[in-house]
Amino acid sequence: MSLPAELESARQWIRGLARDYGLDFYPTIFEILDYKAVNQVAAYGGYPTRYPHWRFGMEYDYLSKSYSYGLHRIYEMVINNDPAYAYLLEGNTMVDQKMVMAHVYGHVDFFKNNYIFAHTNRKMMDQMANHATRIRRYVDKMGLERVETFIDTCLSLENLIDIHAPFVTRGPMRGDKPDKVDPSRLEVATLPAKGYMKDYINPPEFMEAQRRKLAEAQEVESRFPENPVRDVMAFLLAYAPLEPWQQEVLAILREEAYYFAPQAQTKIMNEGWATYWHAKIMTEKVLDDTEIIDFADHHSRTLGGASTQINPYKLGYELYKDIEDRWNKGRFGKEYDDCDDMVARAGWDRQLGLGREKIFEIRRHYNDVTFIDSFLNEEFCHKQKMFMYNYDPRTGNWHIASRDFPGIKQAFLAQLTNMGHPLITVLDANHANRGELLLLHRHEGMDLKADDAGATLAALQAIWSRPVHIATVVKGKPRVLSFDGSEHSESDLDLGDASLKDSRTDDTT
Repeated sequence: MSLPAELESARQWIRGLARDYGLDFYPTIFEILDYKAVNQVAAYGGYPTRYPHWRFGMEYDYLSKSYSYGLHRIYEMVINNDPAYAYLLEGNTMVDQKMVMAHVYGHVDFFKNNYIFAHTNRKMMDQMANHATRIRRYVDKMGLERVETFIDTCLSLENLIDIHAPFVTRGPMRGDKPDKVDPSRLEVATLPAKGYMKDYINPPEFMEAQRRKLAEAQEVESRFPENPVRDVMAFLLAYAPLEPWQQEVLAILREEAYYFAPQAQTKIMNEGWATYWHAKIMTEKVLDDTEIIDFADHHSRTLGGASTQINPYKLGYELYKDIEDRWNKGRFGKEYDDCDDMVARAGWDRQLGLGREKIFEIRRHYNDVTFIDSFLNEEFCHKQKMFMYNYDPRTGNWHIASRDFPGIKQAFLAQLTNMGHPLITVLDANHANRGELLLLHRHEGMDLKADDAGATLAALQAIWSRPVHIATVVKGKPRVLSFDGSEHSESDLDLGDASLKDSRTDDTT
C-alpha cells in the first residue's frame, strides 16, 4: 500500500537529507504494514513470497506470540534489491517512522557500495518468488513431506559454502575418480647385485616400504578432488547421486545461502552504519523540540543490550564515531602510535578533518573481520569496557575472565571468521577406495560442536548416500567423526592416511 501523505512528505525530505550527507542508494520503496503482515514478511526473511517450509510457520508463530506478549516490536525491514524495499509498521509514532526511514537509507547505501555485496543478485525479490514457484511444483509432484525433508537436509548444510568464491577463481573440481594404487605393481629402482647378494643389497622389507611410499605419493597426486574444496554444497551438486529435482532444490538453497552470506559478514558494519546515519540525520536536521525525548528513548534502546553480549548496532556505531574522531584529530599513524606521553595523547588534535572521508572509505572496502582487526584498538576497548567472561560451575555464575586486550580481540575475530561457523573442506571423495566422503575441519575459526557435527554428518550422508567422515580435534586429540547412515562413531585420526597428505593438516596434528 502507498504511504499516507504525511509519511510520503517525510520520506522525500529524509531522502534529500541523506543525499546531501553523501549517501548513495538505490531507489527505495517503502510499504506500510500492520503487525500481522510485518510478522509474516519477517518470518519469510523480509520477502513477501518464499518456498513452503515448516520453519517459516514456526518463525511466524514465534514472532506473533512475542509481539502479543510485548517482548519485541519490529521497527524496520529492508531488502538488498534494486529497487530496495523497506517496510514500516503501521501505528508507530511519527518519530519512529522518520528514524526508520533514515536508518533504511543508511542500509541501502551500504548494500549498494560495500564490496562484499557487489556480486549479490540485485533482483532477488523476483528471484525468491521464482524459487518459490519452482519448489511448489516439486511439492505438487513429489509430495510436501518428501520435498520438505530434503529441504531440511539442505538447510543443515547451507553454511558449507566458500564465502570468498565470488572474488577468487578456484581450481576445477571435476575429474575422474582415481583407482586405488596397487603397491605390488609399482617398480622401485634397485641397486645392481648378483643373485646371491640381491636380498642383502635390496632388502625385501625396504623395497616394500618404498613401494608403499610411491603408492601413497601417487594417491595424493591423483586425489579426487585434486585440491581441498571449500564449497561443499557445490561439490555435492557436482558429484552426489541426486535426482534432478533434488539437484535443483539444492542449487536454489545454495544460491540463497550466497545471497544472505554478505549480510552475515557485515552485520556489525551494516547496522552500525545505518545507526550512525539515522542518529546524525535525526539529531542534526529532522527533530524538533517535541520529538527529542522520544527519539532519545528509542535510540537508546537500539544501542542497549545485555552487558555480556555484543550489540552490533552499538559496536558498529561507536566504532564509526571513534574512527571519525581519530581521523579528524590525526590520532593515527606512526607519530601518534609512538607517543608515550598520555597527556599529549589525550590532547592530540592535528585538525585534519579527514573523519568523514575515512568512514566512507571503510564502508566501501571492509567487512566485519577486517573492520574489527584494523580499527578496534586498546583505547577503544577500554573506553567501551569490553571484557571476556566465562561460567564458573562452582558458583553457578558468570564471571569476568579477562580484560586483556589482545585476548579480547583474538576471541572476537575468531567468532567472526567464516561468519562464526567452523571451516569445513572436502578432502577426499573416494576415501579408503570405498566412495566414502572425507572432510577436514580447519581450526582457523570456531571449534566443532559435537551435536552440530553429528547433525551435519547425518545431512551429508543423506545426500552422499555413502559413509561420511570429518577429521577434527576432540578434547585436544586428532580424531575422525563418522556416520554410516545408521550409527555415529569416533576413532583416532590416522596421520599416515594418504588422503591427509599435503592438506595443511598441521592444525590437526
